[in-house]
Amino acid sequence: MNTIDSLMRLAAVIESRKPANGGDPASSYVARLLHKGPDAFLKKIGEEATETVMAAKDLSHGSEPQHLVNEMADLWFHCMVALAHYGFSPQDVINELSRREGLGGLEEKALRKALQRESGED
Repeated sequence: MNTIDSLMRLAAVIESRKPANGGDPASSYVARLLHKGPDAFLKKIGEEATETVMAAKDLSHGSEPQHLVNEMADLWFHCMVALAHYGFSPQDVINELSRREGLGGLEEKALRKALQRESGED
């Protein structure tokens, strides 16, 4: 199974559930989140991020490894809802990760900061 294809299929479903595209908040969780606005799905991202951290920490204490995968899937899903709301897709994130490929983490961070200073976004 191609990971990018799976992400793009999920992104298409999320896009189709936008209220502007006919998604019904009464019958679709995604449509309900998007209808409620950013506070709803951003809160879910925060909750899922916390649950992901806790699941990772619990692995050191004998927790079921699949629990981390499940929580990470929830986090990714809600992040994809946010991407859709703001007009982005998983491909935009993949493109950014590809752009960073080959750069060391510290090097990439320094480059980002330098570009922010040049553009006055500090």
